[in-house]
Amino acid sequence: MTGVAPPPVPALYETEVAHTRVTPFHYALRHRTYLWLVDIDDLPVLPRPLRPLARFDPRDHFDGDAPTLRSGLDAYLAAHGVQDADGQVLMLAHARVLGHVFNPLTLYWCRDRAGRLVCVVAEVHNTYGGRHCYLMRPDERGRAEVAKEFYVSPFLDVEGAYRMRLPPPGDRLDLTVQLRHVDGSRPLTATVRGARRPARARTLLAAVARHPWSTLGVSIGIRRHGIRLYLKGLHVRPRPRTAPSLQEGPTP
Repeated sequence: MTGVAPPPVPALYETEVAHTRVTPFHYALRHRTYLWLVDIDDLPVLPRPLRPLARFDPRDHFDGDAPTLRSGLDAYLAAHGVQDADGQVLMLAHARVLGHVFNPLTLYWCRDRAGRLVCVVAEVHNTYGGRHCYLMRPDERGRAEVAKEFYVSPFLDVEGAYRMRLPPPGDRLDLTVQLRHVDGSRPLTATVRGARRPARARTLLAAVARHPWSTLGVSIGIRRHGIRLYLKGLHVRPRPRTAPSLQEGPTP
């Protein structure tokens, strides 16, 4: 598997996240925020006064017990038979801001030592404190499909498959995740689009000024829209009793 050359890191992406639901009625939402793209082996160290605005903690990812992001990722990959993702790994995620973090979706682009893209890991968190990872090997256009295994929205059963388009970030970020059911319906489509910015102090401060306490805003927004959908008549689906691996972790 090949891929475009990775961009300089660390970097910030000013993004717009959009969700569109089409069944049983149309409902769309948009949310502006910012995300970090970092090398997990060379995490950014901010000036001391800015450190509360961006911290990357291994406890927020995978099973929460690994001492580093790399060791957590390596353990997951080894458990799934991946041995050659031993080169640079770029992670797209929210940083912990003022002690709070919530990452609905964290992405890891994993390369071998020759710089070839080996796989992409999508780590999904729900608002119940659960987490789950999907291992994908995208094609040349960044497309991959994986069966849904994790309870995320209380209004959707754990069925169907995700079709994802996850090209490595460059000057632009352009990601798509679409849920597809076995009957051919596509009840939910999410996109993340944005522009790369250098990870400088003034750039971060500008992003924080536009999106103060961004990770808490994500958590609140998810719950607010969930209430709206419930009031519109959507029925809550029961949570599965059997949890997949890496589902349960510490709450944000």
